[in-house]
Amino acid sequence: MSLSEFWDYLVLGAVLGSIYAVIAIGYTLVYGVLQLINFAHSEVFMFGAYGGLISLTLVAPGSNPSGVASVGYVALGLTAGAAFGALTAYGLEKVAYRPLRRRGAPRLIFLITAIGASFFLYNLAGKLFGRDPLPMPEAYKNEQVLTVFGATLNVTQLLLLGSAVVMMIALDLVVNRTKLGASIRAVSQDAEVAALMGVDIDKVISRTFVIGGVLGGAAGYLYGTFLQVKFDMGFIPGITAFAAAVVGGIGNIRGAMLGGLMLGIVETLTVPLLGGEWRHVAAFTVLIIVLMFRPTGILGERVGRTA
Repeated sequence: MSLSEFWDYLVLGAVLGSIYAVIAIGYTLVYGVLQLINFAHSEVFMFGAYGGLISLTLVAPGSNPSGVASVGYVALGLTAGAAFGALTAYGLEKVAYRPLRRRGAPRLIFLITAIGASFFLYNLAGKLFGRDPLPMPEAYKNEQVLTVFGATLNVTQLLLLGSAVVMMIALDLVVNRTKLGASIRAVSQDAEVAALMGVDIDKVISRTFVIGGVLGGAAGYLYGTFLQVKFDMGFIPGITAFAAAVVGGIGNIRGAMLGGLMLGIVETLTVPLLGGEWRHVAAFTVLIIVLMFRPTGILGERVGRTA
């Protein structure tokens, strides 16, 4: 592998890793407030992709916009993806998890419910949208526009990387600089004390799911811009993003970002070295190695203790 090829793969890894990081944040937010692994988050991601697909298909089927129109199309796709993701996540919390929480169900029941909800949404999407892959309508011309260290970036890569970075920065500011963020951190650290201080636990948990859904749904649209949209598209990115959250420190937002970028880069650099069939093996090998030496993850802190 030449130096120029190394930079190309590194940039591609950063792009893929940024998507993993955004998805991983959804896992880590929910775990931070509920100590629950929401395995249905991969389907939130998938429904976000379908949201972007449906919105662009309805607005201008078969068109190929340019200039300002391209920006509008991308904004529409992101907004629709985020909205579909938020609605899916809110529905999950309202229908699947809240009744269990109010009844004081054991953690194992939450886990089984999360897996069941994942299978339900997975098959529901197959029934609603069909099981054949669908291409995302083109919202721009995918031209090479930038060179960094000899690596060329096209419009899609810049869109993915830029949008993911903006979403991660925005979330970090929300969690650490706003009243809602303070409530999320309070519930994460000690829900009972937070309730005694006047925090509405149900409202905070619902909003946490919605925030995770917004990010996951937007990431689904972005992911669908360079891969086809399919009912099972969330499985591999979802399980890899979960691994990224664990690598960075489950419950730690910045840890999820770090873990996502790390696994994305590891996966892409593995392709020229060992072959594409080994890239997921390499990513999960990193997970095992990290947990052997750092069981709580690289940063290893919960949401409530990051401020």
